[in-house]
Amino acid sequence: MGEPIVRLRDVTKRIGKRTIIDKLTLDLPLGEVFGFLGPNGAGKTTTIRMMVGLMSLTSGEILIDGHSIAKEYEKAVKHVGAIVENPEMYKYLTGYQNLIHYARMMPGVTSHRVKEVVSLVGLEARIYDKVKTYSLGMRQRLGVAQAILHKPKLLILDEPTNGLDPAGIRELRDYLRKLAKDEGIAIFVSSHLLSEMELMCDRVAIIQNGKLIDVRTIQGGDQPASARRVVMEVDQPEEAVQTLSASGQTAELSGAGQGAGAGSIAIYGGKEEIATANAALVHAGIKVYGIREDVKSLEDQFLEVTGGERIG
Repeated sequence: MGEPIVRLRDVTKRIGKRTIIDKLTLDLPLGEVFGFLGPNGAGKTTTIRMMVGLMSLTSGEILIDGHSIAKEYEKAVKHVGAIVENPEMYKYLTGYQNLIHYARMMPGVTSHRVKEVVSLVGLEARIYDKVKTYSLGMRQRLGVAQAILHKPKLLILDEPTNGLDPAGIRELRDYLRKLAKDEGIAIFVSSHLLSEMELMCDRVAIIQNGKLIDVRTIQGGDQPASARRVVMEVDQPEEAVQTLSASGQTAELSGAGQGAGAGSIAIYGGKEEIATANAALVHAGIKVYGIREDVKSLEDQFLEVTGGERIG
């Protein structure tokens, strides 16, 4: 993981006697899609508004590429592209005319860069059509293109999948992951859709009552192999546990399996430990019907750390 492009340090926001955000500390590296998830009123939008300078901090600090959003606003915000709620476009103009219009407001954006972002978001076939003929998903992609015209190091999207159909959500998800990889930018996404966050993000921060509860890795996993729980479905679970214990591996009963007499056992370890356990069971005449890693879904993790609060 590289040097963070964004650092939030003890960020606090109070309105009257109410604390909206309470000492929030986060790092966002480049090349990653970072999700921001929390129940209703947790403080997601407030945090985003402070990150883009639309709301002041009560205390703490937000640094973007080393520049304070409070003290060096112009230097900090020049590295940011953002869409808060739905992107606003001139519907009577074509997608290309919209981008050219925005490009004129930003120094250093060339016509080559405009074509580059059109390709990045996959709008080549419709870029010369009027925006009023675009689907909501296409308008979202045009909004992303506009937000990255000036080559920001950070792209902030507040609820980007709102109003999209499943195909539009998948399209946007794929483009965001491609953008993070190809452009090497950090993408900060707020959403209430757990399943989409799980598919879209590399990591997810869970916030509750203005406080950071946890940061979970989604893609790839950063758990050490020794901490991974693997479930093996076998025909003789008790004998399987005894066999593995006798060979020096820790195993435990895990629950019912499929088929008469079948059950499951759990071991902890990586590929080598799984292979060794499987060989020991087969050698002992125990049938192994299936092997799978026992991975908690993001929904399970979210409910676990928030105590079952609804998201929003």
